[in-house]
Amino acid sequence: MGTDNRKGVLYAIITASLWGFLAIVLKVVTSELSPVTVVWFRFAIAFVVLGLWTLIFRKTDFKIFLRPPFLLILTALFLALNYLGFIGGIKYISPSSAQIFIQIGPVSFALSGIIIFREYVNWRHIAGFILVLSGIGLFYSEQLQELVAGGEHFTRGMMLVLGGGLSWAVFATLQKSLLTRISPNQLNLFIYGACALALAPMVKFAQLQGMPAAHWYLLIFLGLNTVLAYGSLAMAIKLTEATRVSVIITLNPIITFVAMAILTRLEVPWIAPETFSLLSLFGALTVLGGAILVISAGWKRKM
Repeated sequence: MGTDNRKGVLYAIITASLWGFLAIVLKVVTSELSPVTVVWFRFAIAFVVLGLWTLIFRKTDFKIFLRPPFLLILTALFLALNYLGFIGGIKYISPSSAQIFIQIGPVSFALSGIIIFREYVNWRHIAGFILVLSGIGLFYSEQLQELVAGGEHFTRGMMLVLGGGLSWAVFATLQKSLLTRISPNQLNLFIYGACALALAPMVKFAQLQGMPAAHWYLLIFLGLNTVLAYGSLAMAIKLTEATRVSVIITLNPIITFVAMAILTRLEVPWIAPETFSLLSLFGALTVLGGAILVISAGWKRKM
């Protein structure tokens, strides 16, 4: 594995780690704020932080706002749809179940890597990818059987999250094309600013009055999470193959699982508990094994 590929894998791992805690924090915050308000805060804080960094170190990157490519505007739109779909769905389903449905995103992006970007795969990649998908299925099989009994609310949440996942796949595919022409910093700077501006009229600022300090801290965390996770994602996509990035990202539900298991054991009052069986644990190990198989294999582009 070359130096760029190693760096790409590291950036993808950072993204997966940050996203592993995201669903839990979003579940807590949406108890106080509307989904659009939370999404706006994420983009606004991310734009301010990245904008200040750009102002100090790369002022010329602001030129992207003068004549943004249409493809970049489209990319921003699909990321906004991803955010809204995921957070809208998580109001109705648990963090862990939301994480399994959102995996339609990286799975679809991996397929785009093969179909659109003509990334070559061998039997080890295919076997590893099958293990990842099978492990995810085992990991959540028992939880899904119980949650389906939730009826209309569960179905609504599932559809919103699936829509958000597919929107992310389109976003990531467009992003990979754009990164051959513009820098990751320019791409993220425009997306954060454009999305924050577009969503501002729909924000319910009245909900912020009297909001607990803890929720303000969580909102700041979400904004910083956006900057770091998507900055790392852009670098990962730039440095290594879409299929490899996708498989690493599918590990983030395992982090959610571990965090929720700890919170359940601690019996915290601010989020509903979740229980996991030996079958779920076996599924988690299967996911990890499949990911390791894919990441350790060699990659090359079709001629």
